[in-house]
Amino acid sequence: IYCLVVALGYLSFCQITRVYVFDYGMYSADFTGPMMVITQKITSVAFEIHDGMARKEDQLNQSQKLLAIRRMPSLLEYFSYNCNFMGILAGPTSSYNDYIAFIEGTPYRHRDLETKGKVNGKSRLNDPSPNTEVIRKLATCFISLLVFLSVCKVCPVERNVDDDFIATMPFYAQVVYLYLSMLTTRPKYYFVWTLADAINNAAGFGFNGYDSNGLPRWDLISNLRIMNIELATSFKVFLDNWNIQTAHWLKRVCYERCPYNPTAATFLLSAMWHGAYPGYYLTFLTGIVITLAARAVRHNVRPYFLGSPALKFVYDVITWAATQIAICYTVIPFVLLSVGPSLKFYRSWYFCIHIGCILLAIVLPVKPRHLRLKEQQPAVQPSLESTDSNQKQKAT
Repeated sequence: IYCLVVALGYLSFCQITRVYVFDYGMYSADFTGPMMVITQKITSVAFEIHDGMARKEDQLNQSQKLLAIRRMPSLLEYFSYNCNFMGILAGPTSSYNDYIAFIEGTPYRHRDLETKGKVNGKSRLNDPSPNTEVIRKLATCFISLLVFLSVCKVCPVERNVDDDFIATMPFYAQVVYLYLSMLTTRPKYYFVWTLADAINNAAGFGFNGYDSNGLPRWDLISNLRIMNIELATSFKVFLDNWNIQTAHWLKRVCYERCPYNPTAATFLLSAMWHGAYPGYYLTFLTGIVITLAARAVRHNVRPYFLGSPALKFVYDVITWAATQIAICYTVIPFVLLSVGPSLKFYRSWYFCIHIGCILLAIVLPVKPRHLRLKEQQPAVQPSLESTDSNQKQKAT
């Protein structure tokens, strides 16, 4: 925790200096970008060492057991993990154990990949060539960059807060334009994160075993899944496929460890990590409300649409449209950066999504997280017992 406070405090100080002293409102590639990645790595190592050397095994969940560091890293290992050339500029962040396994030439051996490592009964001990995957990701980078340069000026986000646009455009047209304008901002992230992933893969890092068809997977440290993002039917699905490694970091250092209001704490940590612009905090505060509302709707409404494929399809179409608009509504302050334009946009929409989500979160009941976990444990226990008994029978 001390490590998290110091690293995040120093990063925040540097970001505040950059924003309010040097170039407010300018997107620039400076030292705070690599510092954001290193902050994730430093704090991840701290918690993983704590899990491996200061906590009992029965206090750890499955993920923490897998990633726990059982011996103190040497200085060379520590600096190699934090400052390796492959991820120093744009990441993505990886776990220390995954990186060291790659450096030592034994990737994925510490993971339970028995079934993925065997194809037609034969064990695959060598990593496949990454060339095909690197070429595919570079092609994705090229297409993403081409799309961004072609359409980014056609639908500028700032038009959403233009007085004439708000006064003359009907509301449905504003909704459509919001979606299209925010859609044009994503390809630049697709480009950067896919390029960073391709660089790591080209070095041999990122191999994640084999899928059920025996094909190699190079998604161990991938940062996004483009089709899952564009076709997301819930707020959670979108977040689970966007900036994946940062989401893992937030989950491991905050969500799984925070005893009170882990959702709010996680969004707050994410806002602090991203930077000092007020728009970031508006985005993540809005994200808290929408997450709670989406969770309530999923728990209370979704079961009624699972009776037939037709109803499920209708539910998916409605939730896709709602998710995409909710994401755009949430993220627009992240792009506008300042409080004034962001509040102007929300006022033009009469804060309708804020109000609707608050009402949904209040009206629709959702059991607290610790109660849901307790209910899941009895269901898991019998399956484990049956598995043990089956193994004993086989052994007999």
